[in-house]
Amino acid sequence: MTYAVRMRVTMREVADRAGVSIKTVSRVVNGEPHIRPEKVRRVHAAIDELGWVPNRAARALRTGQVGVVGIAVTELRRPYLAGLVEALVTEADRWGMLAAVEPTHGDPARLAAVLAARGKTFDGVVLIGPAAPVGDGLDERPVVVVQGDAAGVDRVEEDVAEAAALMARHLDVMGRSRPALLGAHQDELRACLDGSGPAPVPCVDLGEVADRRAGARAAVQVLERHPDVDVLLCANDEVALGALAALVKHGVDVPGRVAVAGYGNLEDGRFSTPSLTTIDPGPARLARSALELLADRLAGTAPRQPRAVVSPVALIRRESTLGRDPR
Repeated sequence: MTYAVRMRVTMREVADRAGVSIKTVSRVVNGEPHIRPEKVRRVHAAIDELGWVPNRAARALRTGQVGVVGIAVTELRRPYLAGLVEALVTEADRWGMLAAVEPTHGDPARLAAVLAARGKTFDGVVLIGPAAPVGDGLDERPVVVVQGDAAGVDRVEEDVAEAAALMARHLDVMGRSRPALLGAHQDELRACLDGSGPAPVPCVDLGEVADRRAGARAAVQVLERHPDVDVLLCANDEVALGALAALVKHGVDVPGRVAVAGYGNLEDGRFSTPSLTTIDPGPARLARSALELLADRLAGTAPRQPRAVVSPVALIRRESTLGRDPR
């Protein structure tokens, strides 16, 4: 890989700053193996300090790569998806690649067109939650799936089992024993909760769109059908924020009468009233792992078999389960 000059910096200056040869600098930036880790760290530190960026035109001539990663996502109206896309774009930039965001709107033909552009418009594709098979993504035109399930490709997902365990333990500590799920696809959480109380955990199917309106409707519905429920566990933060709004409108004390928890750690949850307890799936960590897998494929250093990275999560405890701080 060659680099464009920024502020008249040359490869020789990078090599001098790192205390290595020009050949070593070239090998490091091209991702070649068998280089001592200390030398790799020094070269990257020198590049960061001197402010170089990849010369994509030169790289395309040399390697056949265009330096662009496609990011396929169903839509950008959902705040969590928009935040994850932003994290992927930021991480691609850190790797010296441009990112092209391609909303598919759930259309298989749109997704197929994005995947077909590999090797032409895109070096590879990061696909968020596929709705269709993606085919072979382990060659020089890789596909990495984030928060989705697809055979024959590398994938990255958050640790949903740990998320369920964290939430179940938190509810136990808070003395909540009669939960309801708003959202039908929370199998891991349901497995943690079923059997912990006197009856099976009720679950409300939100339909195709799990947004604030769906959350508001579901919160009212579940309390009408199950008036003894003492905590609503929501499929995402949007559903949880809609549930909070509906509970406030109907005069239901949160968390005194019913606690609420979400998933996604949206910024809005910090400023809701009460503030929202949630699971943070770590979009930046997911993005970092996805681009690392993609870069390995592009460099030809990845194993033939598909890889799966499970990324850690965190429980964010706030007022919707803890109550307000009396101070």
